[in-house]
Amino acid sequence: MTQISAVIITKNEEKNIGRCLTSLRDIADEIIVIDSNSTDKTEEICLSYFAKFIKRDFAGYSATKNFGNSLAQLPYILSIDADEELSEELRQTLLSMKSSMNADGYTVNRLTNYCGKWIKHCGWYPDTKLRIWKTGIGEWQGSIHEKVVMQQNNIKQLKGDLLHYSYPTVESHIRQINLFTELMATEMFGKNKKAGLCKILFSPRFKFFKKYILQLGFLDGYQGYVVCKMSAYYNFCKYAKLREMKNEK
Repeated sequence: MTQISAVIITKNEEKNIGRCLTSLRDIADEIIVIDSNSTDKTEEICLSYFAKFIKRDFAGYSATKNFGNSLAQLPYILSIDADEELSEELRQTLLSMKSSMNADGYTVNRLTNYCGKWIKHCGWYPDTKLRIWKTGIGEWQGSIHEKVVMQQNNIKQLKGDLLHYSYPTVESHIRQINLFTELMATEMFGKNKKAGLCKILFSPRFKFFKKYILQLGFLDGYQGYVVCKMSAYYNFCKYAKLREMKNEK
């Protein structure tokens, strides 16, 4: 049987981590948790699942995940976020293939729950992610919306969804947008990207049209509408913050 190291990064994830770890039973032969100084019961819960729990100052999403990957001792790495879990279909797929894993990496479709509803449009599904790969050949890159860059390209798609419990409330989404747009604007500023008035005026409108109309967000009901409006708001904040940075300079 091929053995798998699951790698998770956490900070104050007591509401999510138990669900995530439960889904890894019989799949992960090693669980590594890199924690950014949680103050809730995250550590207690992880230790109850016999995870290797390591506290470390947060160094960025990619750097923290790569540090966890460097500790993996087994042939394959499964990277999963604390607010995600393996669906039962994905669990069964992994259980059936553990005796014959031979690809360099495996992708899965991620299905996101937004404020209690599974979002199947808005450009959110299928949100295909590379989450399993041979140890030592993949590296996370990017400050936010990070992705795995691999040295090999023999990739296979797995049946079943990775379930993502994203935002329980609109307020939590707004807080995340504020954090991510700050990071994105800083990154764009470093690359000398432009933030003209046209970008600020029209980019949010086009984003909403694309997601709500072209990507059928209206089929996801009220939550779909909110997701599309938030995507437009993300674009507005990103360019408005970048313009502010340039003006201050």
